[in-house]
Amino acid sequence: MTAARVVLAIAGAALLSVAGCGSSDKMPRLMNVRSDSPGPDEFSIVPPKALAMPEDLADLPAPTPGGSNRTDANPDADAIVALGGKPGAAGGVPAADGALVSRAGRYGVNGNIRPTLASEDLDFRRKNNGRVLQRLFSVNVYYNAYGKMELDQHAELLRWRKAGAKTPSAPPRQPGEE
Repeated sequence: MTAARVVLAIAGAALLSVAGCGSSDKMPRLMNVRSDSPGPDEFSIVPPKALAMPEDLADLPAPTPGGSNRTDANPDADAIVALGGKPGAAGGVPAADGALVSRAGRYGVNGNIRPTLASEDLDFRRKNNGRVLQRLFSVNVYYNAYGKMELDQHAELLRWRKAGAKTPSAPPRQPGEE
């Protein structure tokens, strides 16, 4: 080997070893879908609702600078309507769902569950952040990291049917599925 090749091999090895050294404080990026460009993020744009003429023009609220309007997205109210609730209803649990909520919370409720899950997931993502070359070339390692937690929908459907539960039809297995 010539001296130039030896120097190039050593430089390449040093570059790869330095690429693996990163700050552990940095957030692991399993999906690699974030844009580093200064432009707008097309996934954060939420289209407004369609304009509609109200039944009675007296129902329109008075315009307020900086206030909301009827076409602004309201994800909480939209989710309530999508799940069969009434928009604008007072918060809390409806009386008809009280037994369900009591049963679900029979072993206690952790009021601090969101930060707990967030920190546990961050630890998991740091441990499963991919290999050096995967991080270097921004390879998506999300499905490898979370693959063991994936639910086999067809096995679960079969289990529920064997237990006698009425289940809707499921999509057919895709080629390559076991």
